[in-house]
Amino acid sequence: MRRSMTSNSKIVALIVAAGQGSRAGGDIPKQFRSVAGKAVLAHAYDALAAHGGIDAIHIVLGDGQEATARTALGERAASFVTGADSRRGSVRAGLEAITAQGGADIVLIHDAARPFLPGAVVDRLLAALESGTGAIPTLPVADTLIREAGSIMGDGVGRDGLHRVQTPQAFRFDAIVAAHRAWSGVREATDDAQILKGWGHDVILVQGHERLEKLTYPQDFARAEAQLATPRSTRVGMGYDVHRLAPDEELWLAGLLVPHDRGLAGHSDADVALHAIVDAVLGALAEGDIGSHFPPSDPQWRGASSDRFLAYARDRVAARDGRIEHIDLTIICEAPKIGPHRDAMRTRIAEILAVPVDRISVKATTTERLGFAGRREGIAAQAVATLSLPALS
Repeated sequence: MRRSMTSNSKIVALIVAAGQGSRAGGDIPKQFRSVAGKAVLAHAYDALAAHGGIDAIHIVLGDGQEATARTALGERAASFVTGADSRRGSVRAGLEAITAQGGADIVLIHDAARPFLPGAVVDRLLAALESGTGAIPTLPVADTLIREAGSIMGDGVGRDGLHRVQTPQAFRFDAIVAAHRAWSGVREATDDAQILKGWGHDVILVQGHERLEKLTYPQDFARAEAQLATPRSTRVGMGYDVHRLAPDEELWLAGLLVPHDRGLAGHSDADVALHAIVDAVLGALAEGDIGSHFPPSDPQWRGASSDRFLAYARDRVAARDGRIEHIDLTIICEAPKIGPHRDAMRTRIAEILAVPVDRISVKATTTERLGFAGRREGIAAQAVATLSLPALS
């Protein structure tokens, strides 16, 4: 499958930002406090907006907070909803507002107090919904756990199988709306996965991320400031790839099936454009090339969709706390014409890399009918990837 079922779905994000955050200290609710010169709410919004698969972002606020939120978000486009006294009530209000605006296929429910969301976590959640109704990011509990007995240490608590739950939590929209409407739990639910599970649905666990730790106490804000202030270095990598044109093959370019009388031949789907980008990203990481990670001698990659290779390269960047700042792709061929497909190619690459589309450049050129490309024997592509990584990475 070259594109997931979710890639054709309407995906909306719901940011829960209606709380007061009194434990964090300060004169204003924590979602409006500044970290590294930007409001926490704006960090959360930007992290979701950077994912190319999300179609709209709705924000649940406390009564009277809209003016403050508009100041925090500046020109960012968002739909505001007034929440309730409880988190569950606020989420319910947000879900009903989305329903009134036409609904969705998938909703990501995210706490504003977890502002540093890696795009790879969103990808894992959406992939889990291919076979499930709900999915949540978690991290295993590593610390020793004990019960408090007054002011002294009580009994230990076994940590096997225990996980810390994070957000965003992803759901099939109709299912989570129905679960919220039917909720009659004897105690207040602390997250939406509990509500879905209480309605009889399984919830899939996916790998979370340390950057998703919740901002709760003053020291959490100090930690976040220190992390964002960490010096970063710029890395640049270049990739180049060539594949032969052949009859009876599909032509995949930049993740799109392009109509043409011939396609590219190769061990995988031979998407020369994505292969060049993968090599560029791996080169910027100094982690070899596409062949060293996906050997053509390995039969499991025969006919594989190249978006898998690019998603892998993206995750290698995320694993080193890096960011993909820009991709510049040039496709070299006489035919087909790339211009009619350029915007769709940019959008597809941005979706796979989970970055804003304005970080993706796609260009095309010919060789003035010189060489193999000029004779229409094959297509070449070259790419430059610009990354930022922690300076000590």
